[in-house]
Amino acid sequence: MSTEEKPVSAPRSLAEALRGRDDTELAALLRSRPDLVTPVPTDLTQLATRAGTRASVVRALDRLDRFTLQTAQALAVAADPAPYGELLGLLAGDEGDPAVSAALPGAVRTLREQALVWGGDDRLRLVRTARELLSPSPQHPSPTGLGPTVREATAGMSPGRIQEIVTAAGLPSTHDAVSAVAALTALFTDRERMAALLAEVPFESLEVLERLVWGPPYGQVTADPATRLRRLLDRGLLLPTAPGTVVLPREVALHLRGGRAHRAVEPVPPRVGAAATHSPRTVDATAAGQAYTALATVEELLKDWDEGGPAVLRSGGLSVRDLKRTAAALDLPEQVAAFWVELAYLSGLLASDGEADERYAATPAYDTWRERPAAERWTTLAAAWLTATRTPGLVGGRDAKDHTLSALGPGLDRSAAPEVRRRVLMLLAELPEGTAPDAGSVAERLRWERPLRATGGAAGSGPTGTDTGSGSGSGTGTGHDLRSRLARWTLTEAEMLGVTGRGALSAHGRALLGMPAPASKAQPQAERADRAPEPAGPGDRLPVHHRPAAPYPDSPAPPPPALTAPTPAEQAAASAAAARLLAPQLPEPLDHVLLQADLTAVAPGPLRRPLADTLGVLADVESKGGATVYRFTPGSVRRALDAGRAAADLHAFLAAHSRTPVPQPLTYLIDDVARRHGHLRVGAASAYVRCDDDAMLNEILADKRAAELGLRRLAPTVLAAQADPIGLLEGLRRMGFAPAAESAGGDVLVTRADARRTPPRTAPEPVPEGPPVPDDTLLAAAVRAVRAGDLASTAPRKAKDGEADGTGTGSGELPRTGVAETLATVQAAVLTGETLWIGYVNAEGAASQRVIAPVRVEGGFVTAYDHTADAVRTYPLHRITGVAELADDEN
Repeated sequence: MSTEEKPVSAPRSLAEALRGRDDTELAALLRSRPDLVTPVPTDLTQLATRAGTRASVVRALDRLDRFTLQTAQALAVAADPAPYGELLGLLAGDEGDPAVSAALPGAVRTLREQALVWGGDDRLRLVRTARELLSPSPQHPSPTGLGPTVREATAGMSPGRIQEIVTAAGLPSTHDAVSAVAALTALFTDRERMAALLAEVPFESLEVLERLVWGPPYGQVTADPATRLRRLLDRGLLLPTAPGTVVLPREVALHLRGGRAHRAVEPVPPRVGAAATHSPRTVDATAAGQAYTALATVEELLKDWDEGGPAVLRSGGLSVRDLKRTAAALDLPEQVAAFWVELAYLSGLLASDGEADERYAATPAYDTWRERPAAERWTTLAAAWLTATRTPGLVGGRDAKDHTLSALGPGLDRSAAPEVRRRVLMLLAELPEGTAPDAGSVAERLRWERPLRATGGAAGSGPTGTDTGSGSGSGTGTGHDLRSRLARWTLTEAEMLGVTGRGALSAHGRALLGMPAPASKAQPQAERADRAPEPAGPGDRLPVHHRPAAPYPDSPAPPPPALTAPTPAEQAAASAAAARLLAPQLPEPLDHVLLQADLTAVAPGPLRRPLADTLGVLADVESKGGATVYRFTPGSVRRALDAGRAAADLHAFLAAHSRTPVPQPLTYLIDDVARRHGHLRVGAASAYVRCDDDAMLNEILADKRAAELGLRRLAPTVLAAQADPIGLLEGLRRMGFAPAAESAGGDVLVTRADARRTPPRTAPEPVPEGPPVPDDTLLAAAVRAVRAGDLASTAPRKAKDGEADGTGTGSGELPRTGVAETLATVQAAVLTGETLWIGYVNAEGAASQRVIAPVRVEGGFVTAYDHTADAVRTYPLHRITGVAELADDEN
């Protein structure tokens, strides 16, 4: 063996470049492009092939920031391969740009890590699929605005015409078209010679070039071009591509642009501007007030639907009429009401009951949720909103089939929503405490971070390099710039929910993101003993999705890493931290009200649960705000009696919970309603009315309003009705009576407001955006499997008789040997401890190559350590297609 170190050659393919990466770098690639790991590639060659497929490349380009994408676009119009200096010139121009020079290494590094670029700095290569997607073409112009090269534009031109152009440009004629095109290209890329050539062109001709220089590079000409165009065509400064069409060659455009591939290069992310600044205490107090209002709104919504909510449309969702009715009940605009309805659904508190006459109602989880502390109830809502893909802002819009998108209906999922929500809040967290952002600058920052997503598609799939769809998961037809609309909705919804206060991120909102509390919120160590550890300095580390981006630098810096969804354990810890910060900000529930002589009760703050529930049945809410006003009416008192309360119970309840004496009018009201309550009994006959006072029944029969009930006397104390029991109850109540429902056994039927519940339901699952990001365990196993499979496919084997070398089959075929030779080779390897390369076909017929170290051969089975699986396996001999010895390493 030679002891001299072999020189490291440049990789000849993406697969070779991947083989030069260590395990950490491979894991980073699989993490950033999770579609590559589903299923796990068999070896690095298959990984490289998969990384170059159109779907995978489009998805990778989709996640690039604007400057990194501009770098890839510049590589697509550069030579292949291109040295780093040429790429820098295309982005910084002839005059140079310090910001571009500082940011370009990070952009190239990102493209390399994503396996979109490979090769050293002297030979940068864009993967072929990315070059095809980003290169200029008449069908899909490049965002650079550049056209084809001289060689591409003259591909169909006659040799004679090419020689004429060469001569007109002042170049000597050549013997063939290839050398003529090369000479013309050399002229156009030579700055001094090109400047001299353009100096000979009249001003009016230069004006034509100026109109085409930044794109589109194509123009229309007549069969007999004007003199100013003829001069350009004669010198090759414009080249014909089709009858009546000319193009500005790429080399000419780059000279006129000063070497720049883009008109405006953006190496630094735009700043998020401040719209207003408030004190952190004001922000937290405002957000806490909004959080309390959010809880009250959700409870009011579900209370309104306690006895059965609106019917479910046949296509799913809530009808426009029911949404309007709900908005009126909540005293909110319809779009805001749709948000609260969707939030209750996302949190698992609301669902359809699944009955034949399907209706919406609260779930059993709602009862559990109501019993929890207020801060924990809020984190349930906020965490569900933060991770949901359903987008309430789309309600009322149109889908791809021009159908109206309804609340709780299908078509509202947008898989980009969780990422945008988290990213918007992270941008708010980067601002100084108490600073509310300018919404326009937030949208612009998001467009810089994901420019292709901002326009709704992937590179090369539309007339401007982007598709026109939403590009955001299920549903289409969502319009232009979905991410900007999601950002705007996020700012609005975060304010309504109490994550922000006066537009600025609150302390509990920051904790909900899993971020450490700001310095102003720091507590003594003793007070934080029961809290999860929080990073306190540069040495502490946060998960990737918790790390804030670097503060706005004076010099360019790499963009923040892509956000990943937190694990359930991380989100639970973040929610617990948010609840601890929010709890002191929420008002303490009260156990009393103030009764007034005008049959009203004033609750000066939030009420404790039993008091609020009972008072909600006994009285109607008249006004809400800092203090809630309840009004007692005959109907509300009757409702309490229907729920099983006696008059004495109501008197005792009011006396126990009022800080003022019970007014006499309220006492009289309760006694009067109770005296008449249940005097009439309604049951199912179809329906009947029973009363011991036949005079009262005579009064009912004589009333004209009873005609619609279809009443007739069956006995002195019984009336039969054609109406159903519920209709009969409502009709008698409209007539001023106070009937009570009766069971089949003759007992008074007690109805409770919270009787309507759905069967157990789970909250809707978010719609994932592509394959999920693998965890560290899966990544480690995948890298190990890929390494082992690559070892099996590339391991050199000893040459056999008639073979020129020992490089293996060369075509990827499995080794082929006879049964006797296979058995003999394996038995010899057991004795010598050698490693073998085998072909193996499993029980399902799937063929693979493996590198094994045989340990034992008996009973027709081989027990060996499988380097491919990194485990000891047993293989039936009859399934081994062939075997070969591995060649000795030569170092």
